[in-house]
Amino acid sequence: MTHCIACHSVNPAVDGSVGPALKGSALELIEARVMRAEYPPGYTPKRSTHIMPRLPLETDDVKALHAFLNAP
Repeated sequence: MTHCIACHSVNPAVDGSVGPALKGSALELIEARVMRAEYPPGYTPKRSTHIMPRLPLETDDVKALHAFLNAP
């Protein structure tokens, strides 16, 4: 939440002021965006902005984020 809510909504199912909704995001997408500030091969972005930076998260953090975003 600390890193994400500046651009994405507190509710991951709702678009944020700059970033799109994150609910249901694939692990491959989260890893690429968070750890490398890029998109996975063949992925079409929801928005055309490229302002999201890499974030200081480890692989286990990204897996936990993926679990949170995909929880019922």
